[in-house]
Amino acid sequence: MIPIVPGIVLDPREIEESFIRAGGPGGQNVNKVSSAVQLRFDIAHSPSLPEAVRERAQRLAGKRLTKDGVIIITAARHRSQEMNREDALARLVDILRQAAVRPARRRATRPTKASKERRLQSKTRRAGVKRLRGEKPGEE
Repeated sequence: MIPIVPGIVLDPREIEESFIRAGGPGGQNVNKVSSAVQLRFDIAHSPSLPEAVRERAQRLAGKRLTKDGVIIITAARHRSQEMNREDALARLVDILRQAAVRPARRRATRPTKASKERRLQSKTRRAGVKRLRGEKPGEE
């Protein structure tokens, strides 16, 4: 089991990994070894996640989410397959941890008296600058 936050754990059987060839530096090794990892997690049908976390995670996944509700993470930062596997899993866990945090509800507040006064003073100052711009020397 992969711990996300207390109360939410992910079953490793829900994660599907496939290995692909990575581009970039690495010499001949790049042409021979499939070191990049493509991790697939079906978030839409995962029994491990509460509905609220699932919805927030789908928003956070952005372009990594397919129409079928599958998150695809491709990791090719490292030269070794094992390090890329760890990187892809860490990125998935990071998305799910962010989604597990319930956003704070915004409370409507009124502007303070001091902030209203500051706003009016800045408007008056600005209006004075503009008024001076319009007047020509010698005219009143």
